[in-house]
Amino acid sequence: MDYININKQAWDKRTKVHVGSKFYDVQAFKDGSSSLNAIELEQVGNVEGKKLLHLQCHFGQDTLSWARQGALVTGVDLSSEAIAQANKLKSELGLAATFVAKDIYQFGHENTEKFDIVFTSYGVLCWLPDLKLWAETIASSLAKGGEFHLVEFHTFNDLLCGYSYFSRAEPDVEEEGTYTENCDGITSKVVTWAHSLSEVINSLITAGLSIEHFKEYPYSPFNCFEGLEHVSEHGYQMLHKGQQVPLVYTIKARKTA
Repeated sequence: MDYININKQAWDKRTKVHVGSKFYDVQAFKDGSSSLNAIELEQVGNVEGKKLLHLQCHFGQDTLSWARQGALVTGVDLSSEAIAQANKLKSELGLAATFVAKDIYQFGHENTEKFDIVFTSYGVLCWLPDLKLWAETIASSLAKGGEFHLVEFHTFNDLLCGYSYFSRAEPDVEEEGTYTENCDGITSKVVTWAHSLSEVINSLITAGLSIEHFKEYPYSPFNCFEGLEHVSEHGYQMLHKGQQVPLVYTIKARKTA
């Protein structure tokens, strides 16, 4: 199965929907709003003058938000449509950034540049079949002492939705819509994989990275799942039998050698 081409077509199609959505609110971003949330801002901290690699960057809003904070940014994404939109946005805003349209495994194989920070966030891991190779890509892209930051939706929610928590040999192949409010009637075939928390953490350790921080959150900054309710000053939560479901987790890891 050519999962790369299938998912590329899906994200090319989704990008055209996303750039016109209220969810991404491109006009507000052009007017100066940051697309970054408190979770990642607090974790990553000061990026002034640092080289930052953003893996699976979509159409570049987060990447360019880091650029606005002084980072020297490179964004990588599978979707050529997303990268075209990212370059358009970069030019319109007069920001410095490099955007690369490649599968991140291919990027990792070809890249020779070293970065101070590698960042990736929100709904990224399910598109990758091999976390060992993913972690190796991160490790090889970091300079010694460099930091990796992951902010990801918690897989517990996937389990409640009927998907596997643990990795399986065969992926889930579905025809589905996207998460923005303007996606009615728009669907794409997608190929995704389940990854447990232990698989994520152990892949990073095996790649030689030192885990410095792991945290779980009962709130999501995005209203992009069914059954969420808004909680003032926190974001969105999900309750299961009256108890909060973990919706987001973060990992900070460092390359020490």
